[in-house]
Order: sequence, then structure tokens, then C-alpha cells
Amino acid sequence: MTSPLPETGMPSRRGPIWGYEDLILLVGAILPSIALGALMARLARAVAPHAFSGTAAMNLSFQLFMYVFLAGALHLIVSFRHGEPFWSSLGWTLRFRGALLSLAGGPLLAVAVSALGVLLRTPAAPNPIQEMIRDEGSLAIVVSFGVLAAPFFEELFFRGFLLPLFQRSLGPWLGVLLTAIPFGLLHGAQNHWIWQQITLITLAGVVFGYVRQRTSSTAAAFLIHASFNATEFFGYLLTRS
Repeated sequence: MTSPLPETGMPSRRGPIWGYEDLILLVGAILPSIALGALMARLARAVAPHAFSGTAAMNLSFQLFMYVFLAGALHLIVSFRHGEPFWSSLGWTLRFRGALLSLAGGPLLAVAVSALGVLLRTPAAPNPIQEMIRDEGSLAIVVSFGVLAAPFFEELFFRGFLLPLFQRSLGPWLGVLLTAIPFGLLHGAQNHWIWQQITLITLAGVVFGYVRQRTSSTAAAFLIHASFNATEFFGYLLTRS
């Protein structure tokens, strides 16, 4: 029998059952997911042209559909290829200490990242996500996606699937760092590949990984990620008003 972890009361395990072959399969599912996401977004606009007439609704629905299809591929890998329970295998559990601390950590991290951005003399650049905000409707869509959907799927992929794999092969802290690097690069295009911005997002990813490492819960990483993004949006709205 496995002994429970003292911090969480969760059963310990030596590592994920999936391997690098499964990572290759998931990477291979990215292009089909992009194609299917674009198709579904177009179908949604054809069925409900008024609801999907705006840039925010169209672009973010595409990203949402893409994430859903990629999550479906991840489900096939974990649950069907390996016969493992999907959510618990990816560490998606609320059985961890410090849920309020994870929520409170997001704003603190956002302030720290902003201060570091000033020290690095990060140049201002237009953000395509923020540029989608044209009215109250687009604001609700962008904030909902940025605070809930994006952190949920990103933590599922990076800290749920990728982090345990890297940690098993490379050790806990190198695994946290190497998971944060592609996480930062994922946001490169929307930040015009400004190295300071990518560095700041990568450092935020290191903190998300540390929270996952400390709590053994991907849900904890989601909470701090979501509250971090919410603080960023709040700061943007303050400067915009």
C-alpha cells in the first residue's frame, strides 16, 4: 500500500505512467486540434452569426475549441492508452492545504512580476488579447477566457501532464524550470516576442510549478494562475479607465 503524503493526505506515487512517446503523441495532436478548432469556430459563427460576429468571440472560441480537442487527445492518452483515471492522474484534486493561500498568491505574484518588469525596463507593446476588448460584451468574454478557461487548460497540460514527466526524468526543480520555459514561449507571439515579457511569464510559470510541486495538486496551480490573470486584468482596466 502507498503511504499518504503528509502535506496533502493524498496517496503518493513514483511518477506518471505516461512517457515521452505520449508527449510526442500529444504534440502531434496540436495541428489537428488547431484545424478542428478553426472549423468549429466557423461552424459556430455560421449557426449563430450575431453571437460570433465580434473579434473576441470568434478568436477566443477558436482557442477554446482547440484546447478542448487537445484535452480530448490527452484524455485518450491517459485514460484509454494507459487505463488511468484522468483527473486524479493529472493531479486535479481539491484535497490540498492552502487553497486560500493559492488564491492570495496570485495578486502578490502579479505585483512582484510587474515590479520586476519595471526593473527590466520592459517595453510597452500592444496585447492582442486586450485589443479585443471593445465593449462590455467583449470584456466579459475576454476576462472569462483569460481568468478561467486559459488557466484551466494550460495548467492541465503543463503542470498536470508535462511537469510530472519532466520531474520523473530530471528531478523536481529542473522539471519545474523546463516546464515553465515552453509555457513562457506559448505566450511569446501575443507579447511580440519581447524577451522581458517572455521572461516574466516564464518566472510566473516557475511559481505555478512550485505550487504544483508543493501541494501535489494541479488545481492549486490553477487557482494561483487564475488569480494572477485576474489581477493582471484588473490592473489593465484601472489604467484603461
